[in-house]
Amino acid sequence: MNIMNYEVFTGELSSLDLSKKQIINTINPHSYVTAKQDFLFDKALHSSDILIPDGSGIVLAAKTLHNKKIKKVAGANLHQFLLEKMNEEHGRIFYMGASKTTLKKIYQKITTEYPNITIQYYSPPFKEKFSEKENKIIIDKINRFNPNILFIGMTAPKQEKWLYEHKEKLNFKVASSIGAVFDFYVGVVPRPSPIWIEFHLEWFLRFLCEPKRLWKRNFISTPKFLFDLLLYRVNYLRKINYS
Repeated sequence: MNIMNYEVFTGELSSLDLSKKQIINTINPHSYVTAKQDFLFDKALHSSDILIPDGSGIVLAAKTLHNKKIKKVAGANLHQFLLEKMNEEHGRIFYMGASKTTLKKIYQKITTEYPNITIQYYSPPFKEKFSEKENKIIIDKINRFNPNILFIGMTAPKQEKWLYEHKEKLNFKVASSIGAVFDFYVGVVPRPSPIWIEFHLEWFLRFLCEPKRLWKRNFISTPKFLFDLLLYRVNYLRKINYS
């Protein structure tokens, strides 16, 4: 479904064809607003093979523009789905990003809960842009492992842009930029209970936990997104009336 110039996946995760090389990214109001001012990030999102609706604002946009009720699919949902699939298929997963402490916790948890998965990880330098040498190290580590699934967790838009720029050099079947899911999965950052998620209030509890990091997302990006949604709604109605 085309939502505000992005083709967004609205099906069930179980329908995904994991046999072909593909990039699965997420879109939410903050990434939408950020991409309007970041050309490379916009290209990365548009070039994704699948773009899942990881935000209540995207669900609202589908209802407002197309009168379609779609389900929010968070990065955490995608992560869980792929873990279960790889455990069934004795797959290989590589985690790139986050701290060594977080990655070790991920390794320990997965080897306990999903014993059929072979896992490897790498914590890159904490910096805005990697050097050519650093990129080569990262790419070599991933390619030597040759994963079925490559998870990138360096926060948006850095993670999506890095994957977009290096995708042709990387070996993987499915690659996905899932940011904070690394920390969610091992409880470094607690994820709200399902009841908050059901009522689309996950953002509020996350903001209370990380106000310094998330204030811009909630109080600048969200209003900008809603304003754009209003404009799209007006233009959409005009097209219908004139057609």
